Amino acid sequence: MRSHSILSRRKALSLSLQASVALSLYPLQRSEASTLSADNASTGSSAEEVLWHDVQDWGVEGRAFSDTASYYDRFPAKAQQTVREAVWGLSRHSAGMLTRFRTDATTLHVHYELTSSNLAMPHMPATGVSGLDLYARDLDNRWKWVAVLPPHTQVVQQKWISGLAPGTREYAVYLPLYNGVKFLKIGVGSDARWESLSPRTEKPIVFYGTSITHGACASRPGMAHVAILGRRLDRPVVNLGFSGSGTMDLPVAELMGEIDAAAFVIDCLPNMNADEVQQRTVPFITKLRELRPSTPIVLVEDRSYSGSWIIPSQRDRNVTSRNALASQMKRLLELGFKDLYYLPGESLLGADRDDTTDGSHPSDLGFIRHADAFEPVLRNLLSSK
Repeated sequence: MRSHSILSRRKALSLSLQASVALSLYPLQRSEASTLSADNASTGSSAEEVLWHDVQDWGVEGRAFSDTASYYDRFPAKAQQTVREAVWGLSRHSAGMLTRFRTDATTLHVHYELTSSNLAMPHMPATGVSGLDLYARDLDNRWKWVAVLPPHTQVVQQKWISGLAPGTREYAVYLPLYNGVKFLKIGVGSDARWESLSPRTEKPIVFYGTSITHGACASRPGMAHVAILGRRLDRPVVNLGFSGSGTMDLPVAELMGEIDAAAFVIDCLPNMNADEVQQRTVPFITKLRELRPSTPIVLVEDRSYSGSWIIPSQRDRNVTSRNALASQMKRLLELGFKDLYYLPGESLLGADRDDTTDGSHPSDLGFIRHADAFEPVLRNLLSSK
């Protein structure tokens, strides 16, 4: 009985301590949130004078058309009359865009407004859907990640990062993947050096595809495989991924043909069944080749569904669409098309099946594996030109 009584008292004391800790933590969490909110709202006027630099003054990479309805759109305004409504709406997301600058500032501020208040999705965090992603070049000129901004409101104005090591370096900011941007400004202290870096003039690699190309479901904009490949190859990229709507539409081929690209990557099979692949591949490539006679084109099979090893319907979908694309590749070669490349789908994700968020869309690990599969093909064709 005495032992039972002691255990009961200990249990009661433990519960009391847990409750006390929980109560003491709650106001601390509220206090921290309040402090962060105050920092986020700061424009720097009280602690330091902040000079704001509007990104539109020097531009973004990944913006292939200048005659857009809104600056950060991916298609020109005229496309609203030719592409499907879903494609037009998605083209107003800033996926794949980045801006570069050089500064010795040890603190960076940011002010931007999103076009939609839907900041996140059930399978993709706000950091990827609507956030900004910061990279910098190290002493060996390699891009390395620095910080991500998780937006909590549609309009953001805050101190982004402080305590950066002294020294002048080049930075790149990736824009949101699944939201649009109305404006974007970067702020630094008035005593900091600042150099705006115009978009590079090398021919970009243009990726056309589905939600996976669009960036679902990267945790942050710099982790989509299109962005990863841009860093690895140190070359501008254009992201023409349209969630659920990458279906080799001829109006899209006509728009792509206006871009003086280093290569075109066609990655549409996740949105197309075998019949659609059979019907649309040759007309799409024919139209693109008419407009760009010598630009390399890469045809990409669909990634394997994570459950395809155990769910026959998923396996059949992969097999039939891949067979259809392979047959169309053969036909294109028989028709005399040159500079065509082919990337098998089985290499895009791992055999462990641990690299998607939902069995279909890659996680960050899945996007790294995508980049690993794409990189040698793209390096090969770029080196041959």
